[in-house]
Amino acid sequence: MTDVWIVVVAVGAATVLLKAAGPVFLGRRPLPPRLQPVVELLAPVMLAALVTTQTFGAGEEIVVDARVPGVAAAAAVIVVWPRVPIVGAMAIAALVTALLRLAG
Repeated sequence: MTDVWIVVVAVGAATVLLKAAGPVFLGRRPLPPRLQPVVELLAPVMLAALVTTQTFGAGEEIVVDARVPGVAAAAAVIVVWPRVPIVGAMAIAALVTALLRLAG
């Protein structure tokens, strides 16, 4: 087994242990009231970080290309039509990006 696979297995095991830690340690107890708002904000913040890095990142450089107007179009659709399914907003982002890449 190479060093890379050892690291992959170790990181996978650590991930499983960390994900299991919450239910194991908290059991059926509710979260403390101070932590509830933090936990509720974790998913949107992580999604925003992922979208930002995937939109502007290219290796170790910041790049502004056709992805930026695509994400902006998806954001505009979500603002104008708040009940739009996320898949619909993603499809609009992909369409705008594809059309801009085709045009230029």
